[in-house]
Amino acid sequence: MTQYIIYFNQQWVGDHSPEWFAERGPLANAVVSDIRDAGALVFAGGVHEDDAAAFTADATSGTTVIDAGPFAPTEQRIGGLTIIDVADDDTARHWAGRIAEACGWPQEVRRVS
Repeated sequence: MTQYIIYFNQQWVGDHSPEWFAERGPLANAVVSDIRDAGALVFAGGVHEDDAAAFTADATSGTTVIDAGPFAPTEQRIGGLTIIDVADDDTARHWAGRIAEACGWPQEVRRVS
């Protein structure tokens, strides 16, 4: 079995009405339930959008420094992720497609090493 991360950047979501988002939540939750029922779910969750709540741990100088905020300003940041453990790329593609359909925005998939 191989683990894959299926994720999206917050900026891929686009502008939608609150009603549109309210319709998507149950669809996404249903896909996560299906992944769990298939025995493939490792983890799924959304990432808090508030950059002020982020913090960084950096030990590249030889001393660990903890700072408030994101590591670097960026136009793209992860909005949510799902980690699955499946037999092959085709199965990962299947779940990524289901998640993309439920959420209504693109998903990127990468193997976890």
